[in-house]
Amino acid sequence: MTSPPSTRDRLLDAFSELLVAAGSRGATLDAVAASAGVSKGGLLYHFGTKDALVDGLLERFRRMAGEDARDMRTAPAGATEYYLRTSVIQQGDPLSRTAVAVLHLAQGGDPRAADAFTAATEEWRTAIEEEVGDRVLSRVVQLVGDGLWAGSSIGVAPDDLDDVVAGVAAVLAAARAPRHAGPPA
Repeated sequence: MTSPPSTRDRLLDAFSELLVAAGSRGATLDAVAASAGVSKGGLLYHFGTKDALVDGLLERFRRMAGEDARDMRTAPAGATEYYLRTSVIQQGDPLSRTAVAVLHLAQGGDPRAADAFTAATEEWRTAIEEEVGDRVLSRVVQLVGDGLWAGSSIGVAPDDLDDVVAGVAAVLAAARAPRHAGPPA
């Protein structure tokens, strides 16, 4: 049996949900406290300012993204397949929910959020590159995964994910195949 989330985690969850639903302006300290079922004093005990709340969310995102990159590197099917399959957002996925919240902050002009998201995407891309052995190919894989993520974030889940994964594997194999110089002259 799992223990209930800590007050700090409930506050970060509420902040994430409000950022996604109402943007940074709607994610006020009062709204976060109310959504988390915590008094404003309780929120201020954990996060003295909205900036501290942002910092807490970014710290959570960095930790989660780092754990995800580690999982990619040790996934039995490999980093590429792991990235593609986990790019399809599952309802309630904590990393996706946190990533979308961080993106909202970045889109709102928060450079700390933009830096955190950039660092995470680079870490994921590097994990793919370690497997495929090529920077450009790792970026192509990442772009396919990003498309899957963007589509599923608005409710357009692919019904052919297995085919997409197989197609990416075929493209990678073809790109790595030795090239012939053509017929002799």
